[in-house]
Amino acid sequence: MAYLGVEASLTGRRWVGSGVETERAAELLGQRTTLPAAVCQVLARRGVEPDGADGFLAPSLRDLMPDPRSLKDMEKAAKRFLEAVDKGQRIAVFADYDVDGGSSAALLLVWLRDMGCSATLYVPDRIDEGYGPNNEAMSALAAKHDLIICVDCGTLSHEPIAAAKAADVIVLDHHLGGETLPDALAVVNPNRQDEDGACAHLCAAAVVFLMLVEAGRQLREAKRKGPDLMAMLDLVALATVADVAPLIGVNRAFVRQGLRVMARRERVGLTALADVARMETAPTSYHLGFLLGPRINAGGRIGQADLGARLLASNDPHEVAALAERLDTLNTERRDVEAAVRAAALEQAEERGFDSGLVWAVGPNWHPGVVGIVASRLKEASNRPSIVIGVEDGIGKGSGRSVSGIDLGAPIQRLAAEGLLIKGGGHKMAAGLTVAEDKIDAAMARLTELLEKQGAHLAGPSDLNVTGMLMPAAATVELTEMIEQAGPFGASAPAPRYVFADMQILFAKRVGESHLKISFGDGLGGKLEGIAFGAFDTALGPALEAHGGARFHLAGRLDINDWRGRRSVQLRLEDAARA
Repeated sequence: MAYLGVEASLTGRRWVGSGVETERAAELLGQRTTLPAAVCQVLARRGVEPDGADGFLAPSLRDLMPDPRSLKDMEKAAKRFLEAVDKGQRIAVFADYDVDGGSSAALLLVWLRDMGCSATLYVPDRIDEGYGPNNEAMSALAAKHDLIICVDCGTLSHEPIAAAKAADVIVLDHHLGGETLPDALAVVNPNRQDEDGACAHLCAAAVVFLMLVEAGRQLREAKRKGPDLMAMLDLVALATVADVAPLIGVNRAFVRQGLRVMARRERVGLTALADVARMETAPTSYHLGFLLGPRINAGGRIGQADLGARLLASNDPHEVAALAERLDTLNTERRDVEAAVRAAALEQAEERGFDSGLVWAVGPNWHPGVVGIVASRLKEASNRPSIVIGVEDGIGKGSGRSVSGIDLGAPIQRLAAEGLLIKGGGHKMAAGLTVAEDKIDAAMARLTELLEKQGAHLAGPSDLNVTGMLMPAAATVELTEMIEQAGPFGASAPAPRYVFADMQILFAKRVGESHLKISFGDGLGGKLEGIAFGAFDTALGPALEAHGGARFHLAGRLDINDWRGRRSVQLRLEDAARA
């Protein structure tokens, strides 16, 4: 049954509330704790029991951190890493070109610098070299280095790692492993086939961090001291959110603690980037995912691949200022390229339909640096796993994004094993692939089949999940801060969405090209302001702007707005329906 009877909102979506069991769990939490009902609703949806509420709201890194040695090859990797440091050997860091790869590389470079060492950074060009290690680059690095550390890549790179036989290779990765591992000295990856999956939710930067924790333990056993690892959690938090790792378990603690570290503005690269992105408040997971992450990614997408890692690792204020400006400019250029591809891909996908278990689009010369972002947009529009492929010279290079509960990486890897893809891999929420143009249709049909076995076609494409109902007077700064304690919110932990029922629109004005600023009330004295981004790209903006005195149910997420020292709550309005 639709929430408040809303079967088709102003944006065409059906509203879906919590199930009976979740509502009962929320009531039980309310009875056994002193928490507000709105907070209990969030905890109930996350499966938190009453006796675990306090611990969940204040996650402890000490309590949640896995033992690094629980991961295979970890002790061996840390020992070889420290050996290279102690002997002054030449170290190279081969990193992926995204935020996770850049953060992973920066963790190693900063740690080494604190120990008085240096390393060569190598980030492959997305277009010329593609994802992960390649034979030529690895062979060249091995000729000049004693140790190569592959971060956020390498688990499936059998030939390139074999080509690096003149050096030892350590892989620190999180992408899904195959049946066999490359012939590296150590492959530390919670998603190896022979791991138990307890740490499968970690991003690569978290794996690197655990390796540094193990290195610190080995240093202490030798009566030596290593760098301050807690000060590096801002990089782990950034990678965790930007790589859409599920915000569960230790990932919540990584992000919570990392945001506190970031708020101190001690990492000059992140500070410079926050300033060019006009971040005027304390960082949140939203800022990591939507302001900082895209800018760091911009170098790997359409610019110089190593810009992001260099920004994150540098301690030179002049260098990072120039890098931040360059990344901001590239991000603007990326948005223009993305907009053109997105329009074409969305039109094609809509013609194909959103009813099956996969939404996909393919086009000539679509820039490989933006296909992943466009896949995210298709996923958001359809609530389906989505693939976007750009074709050049008979070869398609694509990227995919999945929805909660549907594993995309394993089916992609299976397609590669079946010969439908030239290569492919990834993890549950994101994957990449290379495919011959004449096999695209067959590959997408097979992928659709595999995804539908997981139930990818069953979710309603127009469902809007709502957590519960609030009155304007209840939406206080104090309540919003308590709700934030149940975060951080992101992958596998969506921010709660509340409905304000039967509201009167007091003010509505278009701002910018497509946004809507509103204020609304319940007629009982309670009032709240709201902002609807992109409202005029849908029917939402025009309907509320010309409300004519009609009353509406309003749905969205609560934000705290800091303006000139004054803190107030606003609704980030996402949808509405006539009351």
